[in-house]
Amino acid sequence: MTKQQQSDKINNLKDAYTAKEATKYDELKRLDDKVHTPPRALAYVLGVFGTLVLGVGMCICLGVIAKGLMAVGVVVGCVGIALITANVFIYKAFLAKRKKKYGEQVLKLIDEIEA
Repeated sequence: MTKQQQSDKINNLKDAYTAKEATKYDELKRLDDKVHTPPRALAYVLGVFGTLVLGVGMCICLGVIAKGLMAVGVVVGCVGIALITANVFIYKAFLAKRKKKYGEQVLKLIDEIEA
C-alpha cells in the first residue's frame, strides 16, 4: 500500500468519526422527508390491506375458504377493491395536509439557502 493510499484511508476514517454540522440543506431534506414519509407509509399499509381483503374475497368466491358463499366473496372482494381505489385519494389528501402544515417552513428554508 502506498503512502497516498494510506493517507486517503486515514482521512476517510477521520471523516467517519468526526461529528458533522447540520447544514440548512440537511434541515430542508429532513423537513421534506417529514412531509412525504407518513403519507407514503399509510399508502403502503392501506394498499397491502386492501389487496389482502380482495384476495380473501376471491378465495371465498372460488370456494377455497368456504363453499357456497359466492355472494359473500363478491362483497368482500368489492370492499378490497374499494380500499385499493380509495388509497390514492387518501394518500393525496394526507400529502396535501402535510404540505400545508410544513410548506411555510420548507419555503422559508429554500429562500435562506438561495440567498
